Amino acid sequence: MSAARPIDEHIVLVTGGGRGLGAHIVRAVADHGARVVINYRSSAAAADRLAADLGANALALRADVTDARAVRAMVDTAAEHFGSPITTVVNNALPDYSFNGDHRSHLDDLTWEEIDAQLRGVVGGALNTTQAATPGMRAAGGGRIINIGTNLVHNPVVPYHDYTAAKSALLGLTRTMSHDLGPDGITVNMVSGGLLRTTDASSATPDEVFDAIAAATPLRAVTTPAEFADAVLFFLSPWSRAVTGQNLVVDGGLVKN
Repeated sequence: MSAARPIDEHIVLVTGGGRGLGAHIVRAVADHGARVVINYRSSAAAADRLAADLGANALALRADVTDARAVRAMVDTAAEHFGSPITTVVNNALPDYSFNGDHRSHLDDLTWEEIDAQLRGVVGGALNTTQAATPGMRAAGGGRIINIGTNLVHNPVVPYHDYTAAKSALLGLTRTMSHDLGPDGITVNMVSGGLLRTTDASSATPDEVFDAIAAATPLRAVTTPAEFADAVLFFLSPWSRAVTGQNLVVDGGLVKN
């Protein structure tokens, strides 16, 4: 079954894989021999450079994850290119967002449009990729869905209301999907990080915020994107074959889940 398949036998779709955390996840799975589909929406140049750097085992494909038809076409193109279906989806794509609490809407001026944009991108995108990829996973004997979350669901210390609400909903979807897909040998888990040092999304974060987080963390350091990507590999590996419906928080121990 795919649930016990070695990493180098997987075909992995990473949404939002052209830059930031997604690119680190792409490199991590490629370094362990997996074939990888680098999904992007607007980062064509970065995704193409990454694919060229990784060679024949990487394919960059554009699709807006909120567009179900485009996602299905991407999944079909990947399967045709590699000669096998996608067996792992990493739902990492995020609508445009700046992680700077000083510039985010607070409750008094928060709009439904802001929340809806995050829900459509985070939850709607994960639903689209899962629905497109699971038929191929069933045919392959199983697979992995790995959703990217946030420790703000457990410790909402900054007013990212829209982002945190969407990731909370994604955690709920992770758990309900694990029940539906478990009989097919498909595991569904979440890896949740805190502020990462540094990605495109966190580049606007003031240094004093990073320093305060490091001081409050048992490891006295802010987690890096590469360290976070290592945890994603666990859910892709055979070692997690009996784990599903879980949320692993990777933030140096700042939040105890």
